[in-house]
Amino acid sequence: MTQMNAFYAQSGGVTAVINASACGVIECASRHSDRIGKVYAGRNGILGALHEELIDTSQESASAIAALRHTPAGAFGSCRYKLKGLQENRAEYARLIEVFQAHRIGYFFYNGGGDSQDTAHKVSQISVEMGHPIVCVGIPKTVDNDLPITDNSPGFGSVAKYVAVSTREAGLDVASMSESSTKVFILEVMGRHAGWIAAAAGLAADKTGDPPHLIIFPEIAFDEARFLAKVDASVKQHGYCVIVVSEGAHHADGRFLSDAGSRDAFGHLQLGGVAPTLAALVKRELNYKYHWAVADYLQRAARHIASKTDVDQAYAVGEAAVEFALAGRNAVMPTIVRQPGTVYRWSIGAAPLAEVANVERKMPRDYISADGFGITDACRDYLLPLIQGEDYPPYHNGLPQYANLKKVLVPKKLPPFNPGK
Repeated sequence: MTQMNAFYAQSGGVTAVINASACGVIECASRHSDRIGKVYAGRNGILGALHEELIDTSQESASAIAALRHTPAGAFGSCRYKLKGLQENRAEYARLIEVFQAHRIGYFFYNGGGDSQDTAHKVSQISVEMGHPIVCVGIPKTVDNDLPITDNSPGFGSVAKYVAVSTREAGLDVASMSESSTKVFILEVMGRHAGWIAAAAGLAADKTGDPPHLIIFPEIAFDEARFLAKVDASVKQHGYCVIVVSEGAHHADGRFLSDAGSRDAFGHLQLGGVAPTLAALVKRELNYKYHWAVADYLQRAARHIASKTDVDQAYAVGEAAVEFALAGRNAVMPTIVRQPGTVYRWSIGAAPLAEVANVERKMPRDYISADGFGITDACRDYLLPLIQGEDYPPYHNGLPQYANLKKVLVPKKLPPFNPGK
């Protein structure tokens, strides 16, 4: 068959293991050099294709590519840029196909969440229309764990491990000082509409009474009176209270507790500040001394404490994406399939992009305790396997060592293009 080049891009918020997927794509493609010539990576995600800024990964050493497996963040750059519908902005899709034609790109691998899978699906459709068919395969990635069909999303397991460990360690800190100092500690974690990350904090507790004492989920409407009563009871019973809250916590009428009033490029409301909001409430109504923290980028960048299960799965979906493409499986996304049985085992499956695009999976109600402030045994059974194993990066002089890429750009062949114009 004719040899074609491939284009790989990272999209949206990055994770501790998204580069492991990139590593899987590039290394697998190199084993099929008769079918895939070069793998070009988009500089800053899909914008790299629109601007014709293509990184030639063949210019990197094999050791540099291998180092991607233990490097956090987006090695090639990512972006929050959503291509609109085909009818709304056909010019951008036409530009993608034009760039792909100019550089003999026949395979498109898009590493991201639901919005990204939607883009990959649309490109697979318009490429046929425009006479340059592209095999498009999505690669799952999201710390929020809200992609449908797949058992879990690569990127989530490592965030879950970080949050669980942080909750346990901070809980010990607060407990040791609670007699004369802080009574309430609030940790804010990511999770816009799905509380999977907040739920992972529940793994920190080995027995009743261990922190976290409250978890605030987006799936459960915030009830101020019940919240304050639970905090007060925890302090009276245990001497302190540790709270983990999802950034997407909201009132019964749908208003976010942390609505910042602005939106990102995907149209999502910008959130942040729920921890200080709750802290102020606790101070005003209960007059307890408090501290709060926002895990923010730390939770998704913490490669030093990544879940080995997560790293292995992230690499596997990257590798599977190439294998799917070479088998002619278009407009699909590799998935993680949990095998039945008491011992955790997983395999790779596939889902049509049309069924993944723009669909959010929330936590089942039976994963949340009856009072709405904790997790159930079923949730614990689901989460625990995802944080198993350690996969430490190499260290030098006490610090982790990460990939250092040259990122050589391919010479441009087309006139400039202004996205969104």
